[in-house]
Amino acid sequence: MKKHVCRGAVAAFLLCNGALAAPVEVSLRPAARPASPEVTSAVMAFLIQPDAPLTSVRPALRPAKAPVTLATVAASDPGFDAWVRGFRPRALSAGITGAVFDRAFRNAHFNPDVIRRDSNQSEFTKSIWDYLDSAASDSRIANGRLALQQHSALLNRIEATYGVDKEVVVAIWGMESAYGSHRGSLNIVSSLATLAYEGRRGAFFEEQLIAALKILQHGDTAPETMTGSWAGAMGHTQFIPTSYDALAVDFNGDGRRDIWSDDPTDALASTAAYLARYGWIKGMPWGVEVQLPAGFDYASANKKTVKMPSDWARLGVVGMDGAPVRDYGSASVLLPAGSKGAAFLVFKNFSVIARYNAADAYVMGVGHLSDRLRGRGPIRADWPRDDRALSFDERQEMQQRLTARGFDTQGVDGRVGPMTVEAVRRFQRSVGMAPDGYASLTVLTRLR
Repeated sequence: MKKHVCRGAVAAFLLCNGALAAPVEVSLRPAARPASPEVTSAVMAFLIQPDAPLTSVRPALRPAKAPVTLATVAASDPGFDAWVRGFRPRALSAGITGAVFDRAFRNAHFNPDVIRRDSNQSEFTKSIWDYLDSAASDSRIANGRLALQQHSALLNRIEATYGVDKEVVVAIWGMESAYGSHRGSLNIVSSLATLAYEGRRGAFFEEQLIAALKILQHGDTAPETMTGSWAGAMGHTQFIPTSYDALAVDFNGDGRRDIWSDDPTDALASTAAYLARYGWIKGMPWGVEVQLPAGFDYASANKKTVKMPSDWARLGVVGMDGAPVRDYGSASVLLPAGSKGAAFLVFKNFSVIARYNAADAYVMGVGHLSDRLRGRGPIRADWPRDDRALSFDERQEMQQRLTARGFDTQGVDGRVGPMTVEAVRRFQRSVGMAPDGYASLTVLTRLR
C-alpha cells in the first residue's frame, strides 16, 4: 500500500490519458554520477498472464516480468557506497539506531536492474478494455472466489472490524499479487537505496528507505525477509513503507505486522484498515454502469459535476435495466473510453480506492473484479475495440498540435491530465465532435 504520487491522475495509458507523475526530486548524494536518461511519463507496462498481478502506479510501476533475484543484479559501485556512508547520519538523525542500519545494509547492494526498470516505464500502453479483461479474467475471478471461500472466517472478521466489503479487499489482493503468488523477491533496502541514490525521485525514495528501516527497527520483519517489488512495494497487497508504517495492523495479535509471510492475515486486515481510514462506506458501490440519453451533455461527464442518481435519472442517465440507479450518494459520470464506450456513475468509494492507487483504470479494475467476485455480470456496453491507446510520442504530438491551434494544454509532457482533457474537449467542440475529452487516435488524426 502506498502514499500515491499520482493523486487524482487519469490512467490514460489505458484511457488514452497519461497519469500525472510526481515532481522530480534530486537525491541527496555526496558525489555526482552521470545522469540517467530522463523519463517523463508514468505509463505502466501490464502483465498479460491470465492470473498475474496487474501493475499499478505507486510510486514507480512494477515490471511485467518475473522477479529478478538480487544475486543476479548486485553490482559494486563506489559512488553508491559513498552515498550509503553519507546517508547513514541522516538515518540516525531520523531515529534509526546504528545497529539496525548496519544490519540492514550488510547485504545491500546497488541494483542496476532497478534503475533500468525505472527508466523504461513509458514504453507500453494498454487500452482500458484490455486492462479490464485482464483484471477480471476467468482465472482471476475463479481464484478470487476460491480465496473468499478458503479465508471466509478471516475475511468476515476483517469486514466486521473495519466495515470494508470483503470482496474489495480480495480484489485488491488479486490485482496486487495474484492472491499472494507474486509478492516480489527483491531486497527492499537494496531497491530503495538504489532509487534514492540514482532514481528520478531521490528524496521520495529516501523517505521510503527511512520508513523501511523503522519497520526493521520495530521488529516486524528482518532485512532478509523484507522483500518485494523493485519499486519498494511489499507483501500480499503491496504496501510502500510509509503507508505500512502509518496504517498496517497486527490483526492476528502476534506482536508483528507481518505482510510478507504466506499467512495473509495482517496484509488483508491492513488493506481494509487503509480503505476504512479514507472513508470507505460499506455497501456503497464503487460505480454502476449506466446508459446515457441521446443528446447527453458530455461536458458534464467530469468528476467535478456530482448529482444524486435520481437527479441524473431526470437527465436520462439510468441503469442498464432502464431504471434509475439507487441513491447511494452523490455521483459523477465517468467515460473511460469516451462517448463510444461504457459509461458509469461513480461514487465516493471510487475515490477511496483511488487513495490506494490513483489511476482510474486501476480503480475500475478493482471495482469490476469485486463485482464479479460477488457474482455480478460483465460490463454490458461495447468498447471501441478497433481503437487503440496513444503512444507516449503521440500524446506529446497531440499536446503540441492542440496548443498550436490555440487549445493550450499547459505543457507538452505526454501525460494527459485535466488541462489536456479540457483542451481536447474544446477542440472537439470546435470541429463538431462529441466533446467527451477522450484523447483518442481519431482526435489526433483530426488535429493532423
